[in-house]
Amino acid sequence: MKNDIAKIDKPWGYELHWARTDRYVGKVLHVKAGYALSLQYHNVKDETIFLWTGKIAFEIQEGERMVTREMLPGESVHITPHTIHRMTAIEDSDIFEVSTPELDDVVRLEDRYGRK
Repeated sequence: MKNDIAKIDKPWGYELHWARTDRYVGKVLHVKAGYALSLQYHNVKDETIFLWTGKIAFEIQEGERMVTREMLPGESVHITPHTIHRMTAIEDSDIFEVSTPELDDVVRLEDRYGRK
């Protein structure tokens, strides 16, 4: 068995990249309570998230407005390209993300940590 899991530290926690091919990427995002990912969208990247543990506030664009929903373990969301979204951890949370492989396709609209 091969163990090529990469850990990438982030201001909000870390990512574990557990699968990467030319067709898809699998990650675990660990987000610390009170921390948030960027308000962002992707031009090409298509992703689905599944909340494994914790609780998050999930903001997503629906039509012309932003909607925030509380997500609990076992819930998932499909995020298509050009959809504005953000995750904020209410509790320490572990999130599975499966996406197309365009990891650098992130357009940040707001970021608490000064990233562009």
